[in-house]
Amino acid sequence: QVQLVESGGGLVQPGGSLRLSCAASGFTFSDYWMYWIRQAPGKGPEWVSTIHFGGNVRYYTDSVKGRFTISRDNAGNTLYLQMNSLKPEDTALYYCARGEIPGAGHNGPYYPRRDYWGQGTPVTVSS
Repeated sequence: QVQLVESGGGLVQPGGSLRLSCAASGFTFSDYWMYWIRQAPGKGPEWVSTIHFGGNVRYYTDSVKGRFTISRDNAGNTLYLQMNSLKPEDTALYYCARGEIPGAGHNGPYYPRRDYWGQGTPVTVSS
């Protein structure tokens, strides 16, 4: 059974940093593209970033380019999102998600079905 557990969220001041983690289990982590998705209060889900199963190809939505970095540790079955220069508009519940098919991924805005998401970790950027 696919299990994804996010952690690392919290309250941070504008300009601050957070590092989100996503512990994966129940599947062969190194076979799948992985995603970060966020959902702000009262809004729909927004794709944030994607990483290839090998970790050498990454994509970001325009609003986070240059500020966020996605990475993965395939030996430790963990996905990360380093978030710097945070803005109030980054406030959201952040989810990690697994691709639906091993080896298959997307190079732009995309997120898999909810069945493949974790429970999320909240990020609040406020002074």
